[in-house]
Amino acid sequence: MTPVRVRPLLASAALACVFLVAAGCTPTTAQESPSSAPPSGPTTPPPPPPPQDIELTLVAAGDVLPHVSVTESATGPSGIDYSPLLAGIDPWVDGADLALCHLEVPIAPPGTEPTGYPMFRAPAELVRDLGEQGWDGCSTASNHSVDAGYDGLAATLGALDEAKMGHVGTARDEQESLGAQYYELHRSDRTITIAHLSATYGLNGLTAPRGDWSVDLIDAQRIVQQAKAARAAGADLVVVSLHDGVEYVTEPTEHQQETAHALAQSGQVDLVIGHHAHVPQKLVRLSGGPGNDGMWTAYGLGNLLSNQGPECCVLASAVGLLLVADIKQPPGAPARVTGVRWAATTVDLAAAHRLRSTREALAHPDQGTLTVAELEERLQIAKDAAGDAAEEQLEPPRPTGEPPRVIPRGSEPPASESPTPG
Repeated sequence: MTPVRVRPLLASAALACVFLVAAGCTPTTAQESPSSAPPSGPTTPPPPPPPQDIELTLVAAGDVLPHVSVTESATGPSGIDYSPLLAGIDPWVDGADLALCHLEVPIAPPGTEPTGYPMFRAPAELVRDLGEQGWDGCSTASNHSVDAGYDGLAATLGALDEAKMGHVGTARDEQESLGAQYYELHRSDRTITIAHLSATYGLNGLTAPRGDWSVDLIDAQRIVQQAKAARAAGADLVVVSLHDGVEYVTEPTEHQQETAHALAQSGQVDLVIGHHAHVPQKLVRLSGGPGNDGMWTAYGLGNLLSNQGPECCVLASAVGLLLVADIKQPPGAPARVTGVRWAATTVDLAAAHRLRSTREALAHPDQGTLTVAELEERLQIAKDAAGDAAEEQLEPPRPTGEPPRVIPRGSEPPASESPTPG
């Protein structure tokens, strides 16, 4: 065994104390060194950091409209998989704190085959793949909501439930129709609750099955009452998706504008997201809104995924907008939408309906069939349609925390931890 070596300094100190016992000297050990002695008196813990602003990003997209040829592009030896078609915008969905899509068509009821225009029934794999991409929920009120009757409506909401995604605009029973879709985002020891509402201008001449409650139709006064109820239930912000307008027309209709202005003047709605025209429409900040701070409106986000393009419709129907909305809540103050931006998307039809960020496609034109000139033309369509009120966002956002908690429809969230808007 190797002998233990005593540090010379400590050994000398011990020997010195032999001659100084009377003076009360005790040898000093390493554990008893003056530098490790406990401080005298109680210590004061550092103060907690001051409350911080909560900042979130909401990303919304245009119509998901799976024509038969889109589903054919998604079909391979192992079955139907839309993920390769959607993958071009993965960073934008991943980067959102809350990502909201618009599912324009119903899911095929069990025992029925998928169909396309004019009476849509989409494969359930579409919802599965939207959920796997990272979308947190979808609005479902559209002119095609009841193409497959009540069974299709129920199958759609069932598929969204299975994918753990939120949904609003259609309902399986009257109780479900009364509630908004709530999303809770926990940041900095606080929770922001966002309520989502959805309504459509009509149903292509069809009748809502089992009562008017099964599909929300646009009624500005009713939407305002729904928004008020959502705030009373604890919502910090209210987002409304409206399916309205004239197909392939960039300018919003009088009805679109009247509805948006009514919601803005109510002071109950924070953000309006538009669909149905299949082409991009302008982004504007209307007077009014909660606290009279204004209300941002995207009249139309165009198509996210479809078979539309210049061959069937207009070139702009192959162009979409991703809406990027900034949400901020200072400590002790209401949450607000402080600004919006947009990013252009396009569908490369000849490349098996591949959805891409237009800027990313321009950076890598060799990865698709569209030329640089064609991509620049599509980007210019998006710029002209969006207008000057909001700027283009060139890079995907980044999430600020964990994904939202999706509150099942028909149940109310706990009371908000944030001040109600004034």
